[in-house]
Amino acid sequence: MCQINSRRANWFLLGLLVLSGFTHIWNAAEFPAIFFDEGVYMRRAMHVLAGLGPQESFFYDHPFFGQIFLASVLGLIGFPGSLHVSSSPQSISMLYLAPRVIMGMLAIADTFLIYKIAENRYGAKVALISSMLFAVMPITWLVREILLDSILLPFLLLSILLALKSKNSNHKNLMILLSGVCLGLAIFTKIPAFAMMPLIAGLIYFNEKRPKLVWLWLVPVVLIPFLWPLQSVESGQFDLWTKDVLGQAEKHSYGLPYISYLFFQMDPVLFILGIMGIAFCIYRKDYFILMWFVPFTISLLAMGYNQYFYWIPVLPVFCISVSILIVKVLGQVKRKNLHKNFPIAMVLGIGIFGLASTLLLITTNMTSSEFQATSFVLQHVNDNKTTILASPVYSWIFSYVFHKQNVFSDYSLALFEPITTEKVVLVADQHYVMVDMSRGKQLEQLYNDSKTVATFVGNTQVYNISLYPYTSLKVNYEENPIMIREK
Repeated sequence: MCQINSRRANWFLLGLLVLSGFTHIWNAAEFPAIFFDEGVYMRRAMHVLAGLGPQESFFYDHPFFGQIFLASVLGLIGFPGSLHVSSSPQSISMLYLAPRVIMGMLAIADTFLIYKIAENRYGAKVALISSMLFAVMPITWLVREILLDSILLPFLLLSILLALKSKNSNHKNLMILLSGVCLGLAIFTKIPAFAMMPLIAGLIYFNEKRPKLVWLWLVPVVLIPFLWPLQSVESGQFDLWTKDVLGQAEKHSYGLPYISYLFFQMDPVLFILGIMGIAFCIYRKDYFILMWFVPFTISLLAMGYNQYFYWIPVLPVFCISVSILIVKVLGQVKRKNLHKNFPIAMVLGIGIFGLASTLLLITTNMTSSEFQATSFVLQHVNDNKTTILASPVYSWIFSYVFHKQNVFSDYSLALFEPITTEKVVLVADQHYVMVDMSRGKQLEQLYNDSKTVATFVGNTQVYNISLYPYTSLKVNYEENPIMIREK
């Protein structure tokens, strides 16, 4: 492949950052459908913004840096008051547009950090291809969602970059300490990020072979996440913390094989090329790729409970390994005197294919029924004598933005708390019907004792989800249909 001078590389990188901004921010309120967990993290961020503390008292499933970070950024823009939201669906969509734009900005930072990591380790050609793949390939729409994984990724990448850069730095100790702070914050966002410790510790040790530097790095990596159990001790809820953490670890789902199948369905090109690239790098004894991918994958296998977006922390290594494979293999092609433009044509072909696939996805509207259902409830409930039961996707809007009374933060709380009003409005979405209703007789009884007063059906059914790239919409089942039921 042709050589790239630094000025040209900088212009290419700028173009890729603009492209990444487009693919990760365009139509942010409409694609993808609002996922259940997005509502959970928005509710927790609003809890912080309301001055109620960093941790919701009733459930210790994840550390609380994610909601602190999100609340801090939202607070800077005066959210939600600065939006002047009304009860119309279009206005309500702004409540999710703002935080999703923040996720998009983080994705732009991810693109830049992937470039700098790959450039430092493998050179400009691998860096440009890696950042291009992250900017355009369909699977990276996952970072558009308001998820802890989306928040921790830039901290993880910055920790890796600082560890790499510390080798030739005049401020080695400071960069190593900051690398530890960044990984500590990533773990403080979501515990599975600890699986990246062998990679970054190895980089620091083998750069200098001085164990003291590893200890310096390790101090913030351990102490920052330790704030989580300390907070539970301070609030007198350590027993609840222990119970919830162990319960979260013991949850089960379809596991790693299933989310691997979902990855393949959403982005078969990056999945297949990524597996080939990772295998190629492991064969070449590239310990950087091996230690990034293997420990994290083992942690996914050990956890038992996995969801499709758990792949987010290793999406960069898929992109980088594919780039290494392309550069090394096509370097051999060049030596065999094939056409000199073939390598560039192949890279552009993958990029154009990925961008076209992504465009088909991000121009869809997967959230219309969710915002319509929210609007209907807001206009339908006009008194304080009605209990509203809804998933976190909607409940934080009712409670924290429109200040409705008698709102359960999650309809599953009806299993543990009494309903004190005679009238009940239930937002029965697919998560309720497919997941929660089987959790207890109270939820099933609520459904059976109520009648449907409105139904909202979105656009998922318009697309053939058995055909690529709309196979991604299979994990967007949250939207269809939404029934407003009244008792």
